[in-house]
Amino acid sequence: MAALSQRRRVYVHYEGQNGPYRDGLALSASARGAEGSVKSNVSESRAFGDRLIEAARANDSLLCVGLDPVRSRFPSPLDAEPDVTRAIVSFNTGVIAATSDLVCAYKPNLGFYLAYGAAGVIALEETRRLIPAHIPVILDAKVGDIGSTAETYATGYFDTWDFDAVTVNPYLGEDSLAPFLACGGRGVIVVCKTSNPGSSDLQNLWLDADHGRQPLYLTVADRVAAWPERWPATLGLVVGATYPAELAEVRRRCPDAPILLPGIGAQAGDLETSLRSGLDGRGLGLIVSSSRSVIYAGNNHEGNWTAAVRAAALELRAAINGVRAAQV
Repeated sequence: MAALSQRRRVYVHYEGQNGPYRDGLALSASARGAEGSVKSNVSESRAFGDRLIEAARANDSLLCVGLDPVRSRFPSPLDAEPDVTRAIVSFNTGVIAATSDLVCAYKPNLGFYLAYGAAGVIALEETRRLIPAHIPVILDAKVGDIGSTAETYATGYFDTWDFDAVTVNPYLGEDSLAPFLACGGRGVIVVCKTSNPGSSDLQNLWLDADHGRQPLYLTVADRVAAWPERWPATLGLVVGATYPAELAEVRRRCPDAPILLPGIGAQAGDLETSLRSGLDGRGLGLIVSSSRSVIYAGNNHEGNWTAAVRAAALELRAAINGVRAAQV
């Protein structure tokens, strides 16, 4: 994993509605010039968005496989392995080996690892090391907090664990996301319109905006569209495939942002309509996330379970590419 000294933060002065957020973010040696002055460029590392496009083109894929381990669903003999860490890592190893040439990204969800305590956290760390370096890894944590707590989350997820991107919750406001947004080279994927039925409870509440009244999720999209002017991270959004009309409006407001698209597969999101609503002008821009329908495709295949995982990933990638080809 990347050492803490490899952090890349930039000097940012953020004027919030209640006054200046802070004079600047902590700078490591890598964020300063030879004589200690702040560098004018945001980061020396390659941007998450560029790496995502490179992986998508190299593997001809917009598929993102979610690495969400549930031991009770593991194929034999992994379901009987007494060592929790070994079982999870072995399962993830099989999934990665079967799909690494078919995906644009991987997305472990933090909750599936925390459920197993320390053994799960160790498995997450080992899983991160297993993924080929050219494939971006998104940690799905939907994190959101303020001040020094937010900075520790950013340090942990980006510096200690070296994830390429993380999902964040914007409910606490821009200053709560500042430690993430200030990380040049990383991706910050903002929860916007989620795939669950209850998302409308808050995300669809109407409020006054600059151009009239609109639902909250569109105000989030407008903020994400504006933030790249002053923050160096790659900005993206989470929009569920179960809401293709909302996805189309978010894409209109954020024409170039990568959109993480959950809800395909087990949640029965409309793949074709979602792709037509969310693809950018290059036939890219979507990170089509699927977990259960791919990683557990081999449940009944025992010794040959990874072949079934690969077949499911191939089928979904082909379905995605079929829509992309028809749209060009």
